[in-house]
Amino acid sequence: MTEKITRINPEQLHETPGYHHVTVVEAGRTAYLAGQCPLDRNGDLVGSGSLETQVDQVIANALTALAAANAQPQHVVRSVIYVRSDERDHLAAVWRRLTESALGPAFTTASTLLGVAQLGFPGQLVEVDLTVALPD
Repeated sequence: MTEKITRINPEQLHETPGYHHVTVVEAGRTAYLAGQCPLDRNGDLVGSGSLETQVDQVIANALTALAAANAQPQHVVRSVIYVRSDERDHLAAVWRRLTESALGPAFTTASTLLGVAQLGFPGQLVEVDLTVALPD
C-alpha cells in the first residue's frame, strides 16, 4: 500500500521538520485509530508528570493498535499530536521523541502538533491520533 501513498511538499510552502504538507492516498481501505493515550493494559495512567514516559507508552500503544490492523508506521497518512502544555519546548520534545522512535515513520506524513489545556484522563500529558491507509 505504501506505493499508493504520495507525500508532497510544494515548493511554494515552508520547509517542515520532517512531515509533509500533503498526503495523497489512492483508493483503498483506511483505519482510524482512537486517540492513543498513556494508559497501560489495565487502563492506568503511566508516568504521572513525565512527558517522556507518557510518550513512550503512547508509542507502544500505537504500535500495538497498528499491528492489530495489520499496518505499520509507514502506512499512517495523518497524525494529530496533543500535548497538555503551552510551552514550545515541551511540544518540540514530544515531537523529537515521537519522530526518533519506532513509530517515527508515522510522522513523515500530514501531521499537526497542538498544545492543549486539558486531555481526557487526570494527569494525561499527551495523546496521538492516527489515520492509516491499510496495506493490500
